[in-house]
Amino acid sequence: MPPGTERIMPRGPLMVDIAGLQPTPEERQMLCEPAVGGVILFARNCQDARQVHALCQEIHALRSPPLLIGIDQEGGRVQRLKEGVTRFPPMARLGQIAEQQGLQIAQSLAYDWGRLLGAELRELDLDFSFTPCLDLERGVSRVIGDRAIHRNPEWVAAIAARLWQGMSDSGLQGVGKHFPGHGAVTADSHHDLPRDERPRGVLEEDIRPFRDMIRAGIPAIMPAHCLYPQVDPEQPAGFSRIWLKDVLRQEMGFTGVIVSDDLSMGGAHGAGTMTARVDAAQQAGADLLLVCNDPEGARKAITHVQKRGEASGAAILDSLAGTAGKSLSESDRVHYIREIAEISG
Repeated sequence: MPPGTERIMPRGPLMVDIAGLQPTPEERQMLCEPAVGGVILFARNCQDARQVHALCQEIHALRSPPLLIGIDQEGGRVQRLKEGVTRFPPMARLGQIAEQQGLQIAQSLAYDWGRLLGAELRELDLDFSFTPCLDLERGVSRVIGDRAIHRNPEWVAAIAARLWQGMSDSGLQGVGKHFPGHGAVTADSHHDLPRDERPRGVLEEDIRPFRDMIRAGIPAIMPAHCLYPQVDPEQPAGFSRIWLKDVLRQEMGFTGVIVSDDLSMGGAHGAGTMTARVDAAQQAGADLLLVCNDPEGARKAITHVQKRGEASGAAILDSLAGTAGKSLSESDRVHYIREIAEISG
């Protein structure tokens, strides 16, 4: 779309995806719907850094203010873009370094990691990454596994805060996940609804990193598609007013963006149809709703939100837009890349 011809409309509350390396004409039309506020990129959308940069520029040019563009770029198993950028190890490596060399060294490396990650993604015009993972490694959840920094909540919070600070200094926004903790369940919420039977007092250990990250200024938090029946016997965290409004907002004082996990995941199906999931997530307190890998579901969600006349997103979503950040010198970039290569083994 030529400069100056973008459509002017507020960002809507839905974050959707596209099928390939660039949007089709039909997908461009979808991205210009008022209910849409952002796009999430998956590996299928990422050939290399140059192509992703062109894709982000094309998406940002569609509307004003630009759609938000996010990506899962954690490292290890969960790194969507691999070519033309640094390949990061799983975040558990930072916890291992804390054990071997001390927490302060792990924190220093975490900051450098965040600075490099942030600089690389901001240079490609990405706004945020769905990271850091704040779940505790309890040796139970395969889907979390080495995505978790460590089992010690104090270490997880301390390391994640420095990683997030590095990202923020580079202008990249972040999303802490999966509140109030996904590490103590065996089921994979992509396919099933996990149940964490522990009482609230025991869950406090898993909640600790989220409390600390709120104090550190993380702009967004993603709740888990997990049921915690000792706290809310009816609704998983992502659909629970108790968890999102009473605990996260009121008790913990979080004022940032609540980003739902993908409403197409198996753990969300108990809420009903796609339109029912959208309603339940919004009524619980979510601000930005992911609908991924389900084009028909995305269309239904968009139509439903727009029929209700609530397509415009809140100004709170502005906090997820990338910023200019501090420049990264070439010498620092080379140093950080070497550091990551060394800790990757």
